[in-house]
Parts: sequence; C-alpha cells; structure tokens
Amino acid sequence: MSRLDEIRELTRVRVLLFLREPEAIFWVFVFPIVLAAVLGFAFRKGEIEPSKVAVVAGPGDTALVATLEDDETIDIERFDQLEAAQTQLRKSAVDGLVEAGDPPRLSFDPTRAEAATARLRVQRALTLAENPDAEASLQLQPVTEIGSRYIDFLFPGLLGMNLMGTGMWGVGFAIADIRRRKLLKRYLVTPMRKSSFFLSFILSRLVFLALELGVLVGFGCWVLGVPFAGGLLSFVVVALAGAALFAGLGILVASRVQTIQGVSGLMNFVMMPMWLASGVFFSYERFPEAIHPVIRLLPLTPLNDALRAVMLEGESLIHLGPELALMAGWAVVTFAVALKIFRWE
Repeated sequence: MSRLDEIRELTRVRVLLFLREPEAIFWVFVFPIVLAAVLGFAFRKGEIEPSKVAVVAGPGDTALVATLEDDETIDIERFDQLEAAQTQLRKSAVDGLVEAGDPPRLSFDPTRAEAATARLRVQRALTLAENPDAEASLQLQPVTEIGSRYIDFLFPGLLGMNLMGTGMWGVGFAIADIRRRKLLKRYLVTPMRKSSFFLSFILSRLVFLALELGVLVGFGCWVLGVPFAGGLLSFVVVALAGAALFAGLGILVASRVQTIQGVSGLMNFVMMPMWLASGVFFSYERFPEAIHPVIRLLPLTPLNDALRAVMLEGESLIHLGPELALMAGWAVVTFAVALKIFRWE
C-alpha cells in the first residue's frame, strides 16, 4: 500500500467514526443552525429590530408617546406605575424607560448595546419632533445602581444554568458510565430498589450543592456586586427544588441510553431549548407573547424566575408558589417516568 493509499484509508475511517458519533454531528451541524434561528427569531422583526422602550403614565405622556410611536424603530410599552416599569428595565425586558417631563428623562443601562441604541433612537425621535436643526433636550439617567445592571439580571440566570448542567451531567453521565462498565447487571441480582438507586444520585448531588452555590454566590456578591435581597432560606429552597428537578431529568434521560456518547447527545438536545429560551442571557419576553406560556413551562424558566425574584426583589417563599409548584411537578414526573422505563439490563 502506497503512502497516499494509507492516508486515504485512514481519512475514510476517521470520517466514518465521526459520523457514528451523534453528539459530534449535533454540535457541528445542528447546533449552529438552531442557535442562529432562535436568536434571530428572538431579536429580529423585519429588517430592523425595534428598541423596546417603557413610558410611565403622567403629565405630558400622551404627546411623548405620540412622538415616540412615530419612529418605526421604537416599540412603546406603557406603564401606570414607575415601579413596574423599573422592574421591566431590571429584567432587561425593555431597553429604556422614559418619563415625561421638561425635559423627558431616559433611564437606561449603558453597559447594554441595546440600551445604547435605544438612547440614540429616543434622542433622534424627540429632535425630529421639536427642532430638526438642534438636538432635543433629554435628561439621561444611566442605571448603575446595584440591582438594575445587566450583570444583576444575568447572574441568577447563570446560577440556574449551572444547576441544570451539573444536575443533568453529573447524574446522567454517572448512570451512563455505570451502564457502560456493566455494573448495572450486578445490581439486578441484589434486593436494591430502583427508587433507592435513583435517590442516592439525587442526594449525592445535594451534598455538593452547598459548596458549589456558596462559591458562586460569594463570587457574585463580593466580586461583581450582585445583590442578594432575599432570605437565605428562600434561596436554599429554590436551589434544592432546581437541583432535584434536573437530577430527576438527568436520570430520565440516562434511563435507557447505552453509551456515554448517546447520553451526551440527548442531554444537549434537551438542554439547548432552555439555554436559549428560558431567560438565561436575555429576557424570554423578547419572544412573541403567544409562545410565553410554552416557555414558562420549560423546567429552567421557573428556576430562573424564582432565583431572580429572591436575589433581586427579595421575594419570600409565599410569593414563589407557582414557580416552586412547577419545579416540584417536573421533579415528580421525571422521577416517576424514570422509575417506569429504567431497566437494569
């Protein structure tokens, strides 16, 4: 065999081995397309994405709204209460907040590119309405206080994503590895219940949860200045619910998969919609309102919402009933289905 034939044959073998790995095909071909499609769906409406601007009701707001609505690059959302509008600004659901006055005041986060664009568009709309030859007066109020920055919105989402990743990967990979090493067959001849087997994985994840979250939250609060307005008990309960949820989901995903490669591809497929749509990096309110109910049902969405409510708004467990109920429901359902379909063989 010549050197050229040798290289050609080895190359053919490598290509065939690559095509036999579903997770490799997923990340190389599927993930980039889906990522581009979802982000394009969330951030594009026609050729130009309008800036979402909140306007608070008050004297002179009618004329202000009319002026801003004449600009096709500005999408107005009206609020009766300033506090409600500020909450939306903290959540990054709007790019800026305009209060009527002489001059009008614009609150925005200068660290966000979308907010900087909104500032320029609001300034332009007011200038064209008042005097095209001179820049209109606009009082700028950069939002830099703790709790209103983009990092304050982002950090709880990253905590939720971390709970999802460690729960699913830690549990799912462990079960897949035990199956790969043929150890599950040995458990078949023991009196051990499947429920006990599963609970051991969930409880082992909870053991590391305190250290894991302690380090992350400590870094966020002391280094990044992220606020922690709620009670420690509320945060712990939310974190435990999220950890149990995704540990159960990891068990379900790994219940029948035979290889580590297979469980890797399946977990990526399950987690990807939540990475993109559950409000980790940007508010899911940027998606069309018609699909908000579906997004809120995703397992990561109630976890992120509850973490932000505790850390940024100081909400107690009493006000987190819907989110906790949804997470508990996911945990129970995934655990029950995993018990039903899991096989030792």
